[in-house]
Amino acid sequence: MISIVVPTLGRPSLAILLDALAGQLAELPEVELLLIDDRRDDTGELAVPGALAAYTKVLHGRGAGPAAARNLGWLDSCGRWVAFLDDDVVPAPDWARRLRDDLAVADRVGGVQGVVVVPLPAGRRPTDWERGTAGLAEGRWITADMAYRRAALAAVGGFDERFPRAYREDAELAHRVRLAGWDLVRGERRVTHPVRPESRWVSLRTQRGNADDALLRRLYGRTWRRQLDLPPGRRLRHVAVTAAGAVALLGLMLHALRPPQGRRRAVGVVAGVAALGWATGTAEFARVRVVPGPRTRDEVLTMLVTSALIPPLAVARWVGGWWRTRAVPAGAVVTAGRPVTTDGPAPRPHDATDAA
Repeated sequence: MISIVVPTLGRPSLAILLDALAGQLAELPEVELLLIDDRRDDTGELAVPGALAAYTKVLHGRGAGPAAARNLGWLDSCGRWVAFLDDDVVPAPDWARRLRDDLAVADRVGGVQGVVVVPLPAGRRPTDWERGTAGLAEGRWITADMAYRRAALAAVGGFDERFPRAYREDAELAHRVRLAGWDLVRGERRVTHPVRPESRWVSLRTQRGNADDALLRRLYGRTWRRQLDLPPGRRLRHVAVTAAGAVALLGLMLHALRPPQGRRRAVGVVAGVAALGWATGTAEFARVRVVPGPRTRDEVLTMLVTSALIPPLAVARWVGGWWRTRAVPAGAVVTAGRPVTTDGPAPRPHDATDAA
């Protein structure tokens, strides 16, 4: 049996996903669909197409985020394989058939990723938000469409539930699965991930993910990006720009207090150099975001404002996350409500026939 787990907040995109699955799950000999309703408010039951009623079970999460919702789903599932889908993707018409083919792999393979396609607008360059979403197409082991052998999930305990957002929790799980001795491969099935409408200030909200990065730094040390196959970030640049801005502001404040002439001149020089460093760093950040985009008036203005605000916001989120995780020892992962260590030798993968 194959279990399909979809955590959802009841977004309109869920209906599109379910409609896409309704006509093809019958192609799988044994399948179940588990919808994890992770809404915190009681807004009624999820609507399930009649064609899916025989396959579907709705579970109610506790609103703790996608990692906890996915754990609830796979722990309640029956399949040897658990395929995770996000509620804002659209499976291709042959997705189910290709999923079955993708899962016909060697016993040492613990996970198979699907192909994610992000359609971008024709006739103009993509915005910063659209480019960020397009990055999902190149992401490794993302749960927009990722199937895991149940035995692999059981071996590592599932997702770390301290990741409250759809950010990093999938890469962290994939890292532990590989540490446990399983291989991860890419399959041929395809889903489309449309770019959802967002506020022009969405890039400010996404800086909350820096707190998750701080947790990964606690868990895996300085090489956490390399270990998890994550691209390099801009944290050091953000720190430098934020520090320069802070020094410039402090210098202006001290200068306004009218210190002795000699000291006042020195303070003015330091503040001026710091302000130049802040302006240069901010301009560089804005440039790398504006140049690939459509360069419309609104987009350029948004990039200029957010490029000035993102560095201090990112640093603040990182520091906050670092402080909250100060007592977390290396390798202390919390999965499916219980602690799991990432230390020690990797166990041998379970044979596929061992999974119920």
